[in-house]
Amino acid sequence: MESVLDSRIVGAAPPVRKLTLRAGGCELPHYTFRGSEGGGDKVRIGFFAGIHGDEPAGTHALIKFLETLCGEPVLAEGYDLFFYPVCNPRAFAARTRLSPSGKDLNREFWRNSNEPEVRLLEQEIRTHAFQGLISLHSDDTSDGLYGFVRGAVLTRGLLEPALAAAEKTIPRNGKAIIDGFPAENGIISQCYDGILTSPPELHPAPFEIILETPQSAPMEAQVHAFAVAMRTILVEYQKLLAFAANL
Repeated sequence: MESVLDSRIVGAAPPVRKLTLRAGGCELPHYTFRGSEGGGDKVRIGFFAGIHGDEPAGTHALIKFLETLCGEPVLAEGYDLFFYPVCNPRAFAARTRLSPSGKDLNREFWRNSNEPEVRLLEQEIRTHAFQGLISLHSDDTSDGLYGFVRGAVLTRGLLEPALAAAEKTIPRNGKAIIDGFPAENGIISQCYDGILTSPPELHPAPFEIILETPQSAPMEAQVHAFAVAMRTILVEYQKLLAFAANL
């Protein structure tokens, strides 16, 4: 996957920079896309996928979205964007959900985990103090799109238009209970402990969105739905920033 990114993204687009985190025998490549100045302080947003190694759609979607940004850099105006397409590289290579030690890494964050991938990602999240975090997952029990919201009050206002745009490709899950949590029109405001999120002590709280596609949907449809949703979130947040600047 790293070589694919190198050939399709990095070599053709100066705004993209490739970096590699290393610890405990683990290598975790990631990429940054520096947008142009937008008239205020840059907003830092982290995009994460592949925390479960058997959910490749999110990884491919981040690649596709980086390609989109290279062709339409105006989408990144006012942003510094950080992409972590394979957060669990050893499980991704093995196509397994869990880490080699049998851990679900998305239950290990901010719990003094010894998992090297978690420690590397925690360091990145703490260092950059993201104002927004977007995580991509594929659910093998859902028959439609849905998402989780956490953090800033405005988060729901970003997720709703993102789901509305993405459901043109994959229908939204409209059930009252999704993944064991109460849901309203495909939006869940509770979630599991230990998920990839911002440090508990970070204030003000960033917006945090977890997007879920149904794993049963065709890969191409999942990738497109994710890419459309991420694009919509950036556009909607740009609108909110412009509105706030004019108050």
